Amino acid sequence: MCYSAQIKADYQRFVREYGAVMSFDDFAKMVHEYFDNPKMRVPKAMTAPFLKAAETEEERQIAEVLRARLAADELELLQELARQTERLEKAQQALATKATKKAAEEVRIATNKIAWAKGKLEELKRTELTPRDSRIFPGWYAPVMVMENGRRVVKPMRYQCRPAGKPAFYDTQFPGTYNARRDNLRGFWKGQYGHTHGLVLVDAFYENVTGPDGKNVILEFSPDPPQTLLVACVWSHWRATKPGEKDLLSFAIITDDPPPEIAEAGHDRCPVPIKPENIDAWLNPQAQDLAAMDRILDDCPIARYTHRVET
Repeated sequence: MCYSAQIKADYQRFVREYGAVMSFDDFAKMVHEYFDNPKMRVPKAMTAPFLKAAETEEERQIAEVLRARLAADELELLQELARQTERLEKAQQALATKATKKAAEEVRIATNKIAWAKGKLEELKRTELTPRDSRIFPGWYAPVMVMENGRRVVKPMRYQCRPAGKPAFYDTQFPGTYNARRDNLRGFWKGQYGHTHGLVLVDAFYENVTGPDGKNVILEFSPDPPQTLLVACVWSHWRATKPGEKDLLSFAIITDDPPPEIAEAGHDRCPVPIKPENIDAWLNPQAQDLAAMDRILDDCPIARYTHRVET
């Protein structure tokens, strides 16, 4: 499977290099949902372009919502910091009067929560991006390039596909739906394969493997020589049918049997990249000619992968 990936989260990369356009409506919907639900997992690198270099009126509108979300998060953290500081002072006073286990525990908890709040505030205000700001896990959002009305379009989608028509509890019933196994594209994914294809830009992916000592380790796999891969995916537009539900755009990365170097490292799956010259054919699938889609997946770039233990 591909439990985590280092992606190109900046939608502008698709625009500059692949002539795509941003789906303003879909980005605006995601950002407004993010404003209402700060627990949504949106990579920092995905929002940074709007905050740093908004050029169009649409981008400026998105930036305003993002800044409001950041301001609300900062206020909540400052309030938590004040509460825990007061808690710490009271516990220290109690401890100075009489050493008790309860007072000592209060000091420990308050001290940890203060450190956590300060760390979150620093992270919130940090503007310089790091590699971890572009990393996604199941449930996180990422920019995905699709074809819409004859144009390459970038849409924000959740990395865990909920097929159209399925109930919302599918997410928990089938938690592995961020991985579209190639040998199951005509089975479980028949509603998407040959119908709704997309591409994500991936620099590296991460997998859990069993180390020599029998313990779990996380390996980072990167193409050699280093390059950004156009990784194939299937996606779905799930539409809400009940009050309180919201429409959802989501995707799954297509994986296949791994090349020898990944298998030797202890893992049995690998994301499937495609060649740039196959972009439009992949994004315009023909359900009646799945063999053509198979050939695109077979005709993947020749890439050797190196790996290292994640630090």
